[in-house]
Amino acid sequence: MSTMELQQPTATGSNKNGDHESQSQMLNPGHKRGGWFTFFFVSATLTGLIIAGWGWLTNLIVYLIEEFNVKSIDATQISNVVNGSINLIPIIGAVLADSFLGSFHVVSISSLFSLLGIIALTLTATLSHLRPQHCGTGSTLCHAPSKLQLAVLYTGIALASIGLGVVRFTLASLGANQFDSPEDQGVFFNWFFFIFYSACVVSSLGIVYVEDSISWGLGFGMCAAFNFLGLVIFFLGNRFYRHDKPQGSPYTSLARVIVAAIRKRNVLVSSESKYYYHEINDGANKAIAATPKRRFRFLNRAALITEGDINSDGSIAKPWNISSVQQVEDLKTLIRILPLWASTVFLATPIAIQTNMTILQALAMDRHLGPNFKIPAGSITVVVLISSAIFIALFDRFLYSTWQSLTGRSLTPLQRIGAGHVFNILSMAISALVESKRLNVAHDSHLQDQPGGAAAVVPMLALWLFPQLIVVGMGEAFHFPGNVSLYYQEFPVSMKNTATSMISIVIGVAFYVSTAVVDLIRNVTGWLPEDINDGRLDNVYWTFVVLGLLNYGYFLVCAKFYKYQNLEQEAEANTQI
Repeated sequence: MSTMELQQPTATGSNKNGDHESQSQMLNPGHKRGGWFTFFFVSATLTGLIIAGWGWLTNLIVYLIEEFNVKSIDATQISNVVNGSINLIPIIGAVLADSFLGSFHVVSISSLFSLLGIIALTLTATLSHLRPQHCGTGSTLCHAPSKLQLAVLYTGIALASIGLGVVRFTLASLGANQFDSPEDQGVFFNWFFFIFYSACVVSSLGIVYVEDSISWGLGFGMCAAFNFLGLVIFFLGNRFYRHDKPQGSPYTSLARVIVAAIRKRNVLVSSESKYYYHEINDGANKAIAATPKRRFRFLNRAALITEGDINSDGSIAKPWNISSVQQVEDLKTLIRILPLWASTVFLATPIAIQTNMTILQALAMDRHLGPNFKIPAGSITVVVLISSAIFIALFDRFLYSTWQSLTGRSLTPLQRIGAGHVFNILSMAISALVESKRLNVAHDSHLQDQPGGAAAVVPMLALWLFPQLIVVGMGEAFHFPGNVSLYYQEFPVSMKNTATSMISIVIGVAFYVSTAVVDLIRNVTGWLPEDINDGRLDNVYWTFVVLGLLNYGYFLVCAKFYKYQNLEQEAEANTQI
């Protein structure tokens, strides 16, 4: 890590015992907190929790089918609900962290939930009375799970899902809170995602192998052990963390801005600072705006002081009738960033569709590597995780530093997101070309004429799918860390956990949008029949190439007119100093 300089905590006050200064700094509760020294604890915690969470989530469909006699379509639906929920749950953790509990307590509680859930899953795998009897070989008579067995199973899944969903991005916020400069925060997010993807790869290969080949109980037990280890390491780092202090719900403050602006819609807007309300603690922020900016001027009325708004001691008399200048500017920041967020939804939707369709392609291709090994179709997408982890590291160590040397400035979050758009479009084009070749091979082999529900295997190696997956990983190495860095950098200080959870919300929304899009394509066209050898999946990919180009153009327009709010304020503050 070329840009990481580990900073040992230092005492804030003078130390009379100079010979024991280092020891005093470690024992003194007033020692300096934060910095790269905390990265070890955050990264080790992330590694343990993600290996644990990905270990049960990746193989959930197989577990439901093999151990609980759930029908395959039902198991897929359960998995869809779980995956969608895991990507939408983070906003709940973000609200709790920003408004009431702080990042540390939310990570602690969610990690405990995850541990309890995985323990429940381990019990279902090890205690025979907590799961139904196995179906006999070739038998159509299978015992359905009892209500008690389903209750324990779903309780475990629910608790583990809450833990996995909440902890990822709240932990990212806690880690970024340890740094002051946007540059250090950007580097942190790069390595945070590198560790995240690496842990997913380890879990997808190692834990899943144990579950499939040795024992479900042992596999889930290993997940519980990794979860416990990550939680212990997280608590050990508590003395070094810089803790955020929530000041109540920021969402209520934003709602008050809207209400106050509507109530004062007939009040004339002033350009003089004395007519606007500033909170007493606003002076602590050296980058605070003296008056609201001209953008979205209608909202500026919310900060105008009118008769009866303020008490004699300077406190607010009518909370829903006036807001501070900073609260008005915070709401404006969110409004300005929403168009960029929308473009990311349509960036992630093709990726979600491509992931599922790639598995269908793999099932209809030759997955043998040598005479004795066959790649599991569900493991083919591990290539994306590996590619993302490798390119995140390469970009951080070489590309970004080279760019800065050549241009004299760092690559901005929007530039990184834009590069992700380009790679995403490229991956769709490659997918379309590979699928066209696969269909030609299938037609030449007359496989499309074979009866049956499942697609016949085409004499074409599944390795042809690797290039498109590698390019997807390259794109994710750009746009996922770029998006998190953008949201964290631009969101109001009181909403940093919400900022890092925004990308998870994007994935969750994209997951459901992709489901709707696939249903629409199936109903309107004949491109996606049950047997993909009879379909035109390549046309689906080409459609998303066109949609991707349109979305990229929309993103460029949004990015052109977007100005970095907090970077501007920081530059102004530094100029004043």
